[in-house]
Amino acid sequence: MAIIEPTNKTVKDFEGLHLYHGNISNCSMRVRMTLEEKGLEWVSHHIDLKKKENINDEYFGINPNGLVPTLVHDGVVHIESNDIIDYLDTAYPEPLLRSADKEAEMLDWLKLSASLHVPAIKPYVYAKKMAPKVKKSQEEQAKYEELQKNEELKKFHSKHAGQKTFSDDDVRESERLLADAFAKLETSLGDAPWIMGEQFSLADISWIPIYFVIVGCGYDFSLYPNIKRWAASVQERDSYRKGISDWCEDFAKV
Repeated sequence: MAIIEPTNKTVKDFEGLHLYHGNISNCSMRVRMTLEEKGLEWVSHHIDLKKKENINDEYFGINPNGLVPTLVHDGVVHIESNDIIDYLDTAYPEPLLRSADKEAEMLDWLKLSASLHVPAIKPYVYAKKMAPKVKKSQEEQAKYEELQKNEELKKFHSKHAGQKTFSDDDVRESERLLADAFAKLETSLGDAPWIMGEQFSLADISWIPIYFVIVGCGYDFSLYPNIKRWAASVQERDSYRKGISDWCEDFAKV
């Protein structure tokens, strides 16, 4: 469970559920969907990533990686989206988004989706769509370098700093990793309605934002009919509309 002690102590006084999130952040989508599946009331603190509203002392004092989402529950700060949704399902078990006999397998799907974020999903989305939209000024880049202590994230963002762009090798590697993961998901789904079989779970919530943003960047899923069928079913849920599509109506135009 990723709980951190913030240096920005103002959030310690928060009561209830407060979510710092970005509309087009696939990790934020997971948490919004989970909150909606649970029917929970939450306070929105939206951060516009295109305006670099996360690159300041105030927000890095809440999340030391400067990433969204961050959940603050009664003054306790939780980071890392899959840890957050796991926490919410434990803290608010109705409706339960896991089954006891398949919990380990479900957590493996969450770990796999998390492992793809920096090496595969971010490079693909940035290279295909986002990099020109979130280009930092010299001042913003300097501030980011000052605040960011995570070397993996610093290395990633250095690849599109200034006039730099992601290389063909970066994109090919991200596509290879995504293809391997999607092939595994395609086979595992078979003709089952959900990733864990008959029960909609955190695994589905963890993976549907990946599908959403990758499709929005032009990825071809024609080789994965089971994934397309599964995604269509997820998209019929109210939590998908409230947690993803209502926040991202213009993603294709981003």
